Amino acid sequence: MLLRRYPRQFRQLVTYAFAGGLTAVAHYGVLIGLVEGAKLDPVPATLAGFIVGAVVSYALNRRMTFDATRSHAQAGWRFALIAAGGFVLTGLLMHLFVSRLGLPYLPMQFVTTGIVMVFSFLGHKFFSFADRAA
Repeated sequence: MLLRRYPRQFRQLVTYAFAGGLTAVAHYGVLIGLVEGAKLDPVPATLAGFIVGAVVSYALNRRMTFDATRSHAQAGWRFALIAAGGFVLTGLLMHLFVSRLGLPYLPMQFVTTGIVMVFSFLGHKFFSFADRAA
C-alpha cells in the first residue's frame, strides 16, 4: 500500500480521515433523509445517523486504521463504550445548538462532528483498538 512508507501516526490519521468520510456519508445520509424526507426533529435524526455511522466506523477503523490485534469480543465492547460517549456528546451538543439556541441543524452537525471525531479518535486509539500490551 502507498501509505506504508509513511510513519504509522500519519497513516493512522489519513486512514482515519478516509474512514471518517465514509462514516460521515452514512451518518449525514440518514440525518438529512430523516429531517428533510420524514420531517423528523434533527436531534433524534442525528442520533439515528450516529448509530449507522458507528457500524461503518467500527468495520473500517478496526481493519484499516488501527490494525487491531484485539478480538471482536475484546474490541467490540470497548468500541461500544467510546461510541456511547460520542452518542451522548452528539445528542447534547445538537440539543444545545439546535433545540436551545435555534441554530440550523446541518452547520451545527458539522461542528458537532469535528468535536466528536477528536474524542472518538483518541478513545479508539488508546482504548478500543490499543495493543493488548499497551
